[in-house]
Amino acid sequence: MDFEETLDWLYGFQKFGIKLGLERINHIAKELGDPQKKYKLIHVGGTNGKGSVCKFLESVLSSSGYNVGVYTSPHLQHISERIVVGNNRITDDELILLVNKIKPIVDDMLEKENVPTFFEIFTALAFQYFSDKNVDFAVVEVGLGGRYDATNIVDPAISIITNVSLEHQNILGKNIEDIAFEKAGIIKNNVPVITASKDSALKIIEEIAKEKNAPISTIDKKNWKRLNSCIDNQEFLIKGFLKDYSVRTSMMGRHQGENIALALAAIEKLQMNGTYITDTSIIEGIGKTVNPGRMEIVSYEPLVLLDGAHNKAGMQTLVDTLKNDFEYDRLIVVLGILSDKDVRSMLLLIIPLTAFFVTTKSNNARACDPNELKKMIEKLGYKNEVVVKEHILDALEYSKSIAKKDDLICITGSLFTVGEARDHLSTK
Repeated sequence: MDFEETLDWLYGFQKFGIKLGLERINHIAKELGDPQKKYKLIHVGGTNGKGSVCKFLESVLSSSGYNVGVYTSPHLQHISERIVVGNNRITDDELILLVNKIKPIVDDMLEKENVPTFFEIFTALAFQYFSDKNVDFAVVEVGLGGRYDATNIVDPAISIITNVSLEHQNILGKNIEDIAFEKAGIIKNNVPVITASKDSALKIIEEIAKEKNAPISTIDKKNWKRLNSCIDNQEFLIKGFLKDYSVRTSMMGRHQGENIALALAAIEKLQMNGTYITDTSIIEGIGKTVNPGRMEIVSYEPLVLLDGAHNKAGMQTLVDTLKNDFEYDRLIVVLGILSDKDVRSMLLLIIPLTAFFVTTKSNNARACDPNELKKMIEKLGYKNEVVVKEHILDALEYSKSIAKKDDLICITGSLFTVGEARDHLSTK
């Protein structure tokens, strides 16, 4: 197979949707020789901030001289973003070779009508690639939930649960406690767990950690403080368990303090278990971390901001950042949301700040019709103009045509929307 045929084969499994469970991924991994057991691993779950925590960990460990693999999802622009080793994405040729290796296993499963999902296959590919590349560490992001997520066949050195808020309620449960239970499913016997969860979610996580004799460390606002910020960087004081750190990051938003504190708590756990990581590596690693599509400034005058806020908690974080960290005359929002999200709650948060909406949609099959988005915005009492543009490129061009140099254009609502927008925008 060439690369296009390889992608067609992989994406062909998306039609089978989401099927939680570990039987299929365990079978594939076993047939491959359980590659996920051949390196140290940090497992990162939670609702928001998972990707940023993964990126901070990758950067600090790489700065310390370790060969690090990172598995995250979804991708913004290219499928290769999901599997990275040594800051280099998997190449097209490498992906072809991996698919050729796994395809006979999958074909045998298909014959037995035991059909794996796209995410299960791609997770197995990542585990095998990290083994082939002889990584020292793999940082693995949970795809959905935790307990029955395909990544949850690992034996991690550390488990991280960033936070818990309402999401995927049709799959994970109707309330915070149910969702916390699913996310806490990544906690392993005697394996340290670090979390920034709070209230009832934290209580559930603490109970499960106790059952599994897993030492638990919590991160809250006492563990970090923002010292200063400007338009493209900010400085934090992180109060670690071993010492305090003054770090600077180009990743925007006050919430990054929590993400950095989570990552550094994990780094300290590794240090306590004998992994050599210097303070210089920590400071350098945090300083050079980037996470495209999350609070990413891509141009100035007018300021253009990309943020993949895709749920209520993510939108609240975006709104707080827009209020506290940016100065602008008018906020122009280019909005594309998936229809299975809590659209109304997201709109209620962003509407009060917005001078002008341009609704649009990504190519994702779950994308909300932009005309329906417009109706929902207007039904919530929004009095300014809402313009519909079916295609993201048209939405970007229109928003730029009406923006003045002191305005801010924010493209948000979904990582799929942001990814497609990024295809059309030149990054700074």
